[in-house]
Amino acid sequence: MKTKVTTSLVNKLAIPALIAGIAEPLLSITDTAVVGNVKIDATEALAAVGIAGAFISMLVWVFGQTRSAISALVSQYLGANKLDEIKTLPAQAIGIILAISFVLILVTYPFAEYILSVYNAKDIILEYSSSYYRIRIFGLPFTLLTFAIFGIFRGLQNTFIPMVIAIIGALLNVALDFALVYGIEGIIPAMHVEGAAYASLISQLFMALLSVIFLLKKTQIPLRIQLPLHKELPKMAMMILNLVIRTIALNVALYFGTSFAAAYGAEYSAAYTVLLNIWLFGAFMIDGYSSAGNILAGKLYGEENYEELVKLSSRLIKYAIIVGVFMCIVGGILYQPIGQIFTKEQAVLHEFYAVFWIILAMQPICAIAFIFDGMFKGLGKMATLRNILLVSTFAVFVPTIFILDQFDLKLYAVWIAFTLWISARGFPLIYLFRKEFVPKIKQ
Repeated sequence: MKTKVTTSLVNKLAIPALIAGIAEPLLSITDTAVVGNVKIDATEALAAVGIAGAFISMLVWVFGQTRSAISALVSQYLGANKLDEIKTLPAQAIGIILAISFVLILVTYPFAEYILSVYNAKDIILEYSSSYYRIRIFGLPFTLLTFAIFGIFRGLQNTFIPMVIAIIGALLNVALDFALVYGIEGIIPAMHVEGAAYASLISQLFMALLSVIFLLKKTQIPLRIQLPLHKELPKMAMMILNLVIRTIALNVALYFGTSFAAAYGAEYSAAYTVLLNIWLFGAFMIDGYSSAGNILAGKLYGEENYEELVKLSSRLIKYAIIVGVFMCIVGGILYQPIGQIFTKEQAVLHEFYAVFWIILAMQPICAIAFIFDGMFKGLGKMATLRNILLVSTFAVFVPTIFILDQFDLKLYAVWIAFTLWISARGFPLIYLFRKEFVPKIKQ
């Protein structure tokens, strides 16, 4: 029996994924908010966490693409009613990505100062960011393992268990942030920036353990690597390679944004850190519907159920606009209080408030772009996503930020470039999707 897309089905998948999506960036946001309110070097500490966090996020996004590839293939096999034929693939993919993560730790750990100096971190900011990075980097294997297992659950049309794991991890991180950064008198000494890094590391380890336990208890997917290598492994490797290239292009934009902000001064870098985390929070807010698009698109594609696939895209565009406008309105109402959550430094708040409206205005466009990102991942069309990102980054973002920087627009230059970049990502995907699938309904 073919899948019928209904509002209840979409929300059943989207709402848990949305909650889990909020929980993921909450780790970074909590670090930002807590560190931004320390008594010593608050501005420098906030900038340091932002710079080190940007590089760590780059590694996670580049190598965490296993989640999307696993989800796409599992959902397509599920739609084709051939799930037993793909059971051994996830463990093989996870084994490869974990090996890569250990290599990344070995390669980057000794060169932390040099890597972060490329982001224009200097003096005490470089010292703090290096210290933060050398702790948090050990959480990379745990994060990638968690992401991969979340991909398995998503492929199986289950977003509830990832939600539970993400909530527990986020709550643990919040508690540990306050305890380790500020300390508990007579029990735990205040650890400043290092405390935030340890809080994230412990949370990532705990989430990975929970993910393994739930996978083994709730599914028939084994984590033991079995030979021979699965026939779909080359296809998955190509999907991951395309997503890695795509994500490198994405992180080129993030690198230039972080680097330009840091070059303008500590208050600009700190304000950019807050703005970026809020922007990412908005991205993960819509991730629930993006995940629903990913999950259902893969299954419908496996069923060759093109009519429902097109209906799904139209429904998700409406949800994207609603969620994006809602976030814009809420952000506008809470315009002043939001900044003060993260820092009390007036110089930082001045730069934050000057451009925060751009972050809010771009939310509906971001929502559409992220939803179609998810759908194309579910369809397995990673090469298209790669090409769109390459064009939007190198033909739109990079020229824009360099040109506007010449006019001394500072953070305005950065966020106008991001707005044009996200537009160049989203609207072409809608066109390409409809061009391919609408005619198939009429055949």
